[in-house]
Amino acid sequence: MSLQVVTLSVNGVEQTVPVSVQASLLTVLRNDLCLNSPKYGCGLGECGACTVLVDGVAARSCVIPAAHAGGRAVTTLEGLGSAGRLHPVQQAFIDEQAAQCGYCLSGMIVMTAALLARNPDPTDEEIRRELSGNLCRCGTHLEILKAVKRAAHVMRSASEASS
Repeated sequence: MSLQVVTLSVNGVEQTVPVSVQASLLTVLRNDLCLNSPKYGCGLGECGACTVLVDGVAARSCVIPAAHAGGRAVTTLEGLGSAGRLHPVQQAFIDEQAAQCGYCLSGMIVMTAALLARNPDPTDEEIRRELSGNLCRCGTHLEILKAVKRAAHVMRSASEASS
């Protein structure tokens, strides 16, 4: 097995890890860096459970070779906020009780953060379209929609207050 050393910037921290040339970013995040939020779902980039931000853009970490993430900023759910200071999207998902099993939750929250960074006032249809690639079998779709709208409102209000 051929290894190469890759330096990743994960949640604002530089990490240098030896990786197999076949290793996915998801594998390195979970197995080498012990970050548990991105989940292995389908391994094909179809379900969204492994979604992370790469240079601020939502990406499926199960299909990205770890070596290709070298020198790029990777943000997982753990990097969006902290226990003492949650990201507004994280808080909105809690407030709206938008989780049951939690398997899709990390991907939903990360995808929502990416959406709101690009579009601070999405319509219901835009939210549904953006999150359609993140599969949830628990049936909390209405709560997820409410959480996205709540987070958008909170983030817009904070932006207006600081202007």
